[in-house]
Amino acid sequence: MSSRSQQFDDSPENPVTNPVSGPLWLLLNPASGSNSEDSQDQLLAALAHSGHAPARVLRLPEDPLPTRAMLEEAGVGILAIFTGDGTANAQIEKLHGWPGAVLVLPGGTQNLLSKALHGHADAPAIVRRLGTPGMIRTRRQGVRTSAGNALVEVLAGPGATWADVREGVREGDLGVIATALGEALHHTTQGAPVVVSDPPLGKREGYRAVRIDAQAGALDLDGYDADDWADIVAHGVSILIRRDFRQGPHEELGQAPAVTCTSAEPIALMIDGERREGCCEETFTCIDIPLDFLATRSDIAPRADITPCSGPTP
Repeated sequence: MSSRSQQFDDSPENPVTNPVSGPLWLLLNPASGSNSEDSQDQLLAALAHSGHAPARVLRLPEDPLPTRAMLEEAGVGILAIFTGDGTANAQIEKLHGWPGAVLVLPGGTQNLLSKALHGHADAPAIVRRLGTPGMIRTRRQGVRTSAGNALVEVLAGPGATWADVREGVREGDLGVIATALGEALHHTTQGAPVVVSDPPLGKREGYRAVRIDAQAGALDLDGYDADDWADIVAHGVSILIRRDFRQGPHEELGQAPAVTCTSAEPIALMIDGERREGCCEETFTCIDIPLDFLATRSDIAPRADITPCSGPTP
């Protein structure tokens, strides 16, 4: 896959597209990986300094995830989400069709969605771009699965069980880490491989894991195998330390608007970093997410330039 720029661009060629009007609400999850009191204070200070002090701050689990109806009734223009990927995914599912825009900030462990929209910038740096030519309004595409939609990526196959080890690391529970590590090693070496069967892509015998994301109106696929212990360790390090499975050894499989994967066992899934269980046959489809996002990466197209998926919207 092609690499993407992680830099901001303030040039006139990257203007603010469809600027957002209306108050800003902020959603916080203190239990997420990057949600310390200090990080929250820095974020609130940056929002105030940028002229976007939140009209309301919602804190999980005391406050529920706001719905589209709640935001429309309050006339909210921007919902800033400072949580992990799992919470961001659940929140965005409730907002399909909302005319405002979501500002996803890195408030979790992996922060896959924030990185996709803003690169590796921290929350205060992103907030400082509100209302400037360095921030655009855009749309995203995702991957539909039987276990929910992915806004960034899906990992399908025995290799997805490494996410269980990561959960133990995040919680600091040595017992959970030890148990999950043993299970991940067992599943990665002994679990049934996943075959991309329709259209047939890659090796006929399949892979330890298949990574799927949606770009430019189609699904992009990579295959991951583990021929020896060195490969297994490389995959594990990518999940646990680098927190990016894509850095492990892999094979580019190509693109398709939809793919079906099969396995002799129910397919383990990791959707935006969160573990789910799939079926022995899983169909993945490129979908258009009916919601606007605010983005600061210079390589992201504004909303009018997005190539739609050929599949249905969620």
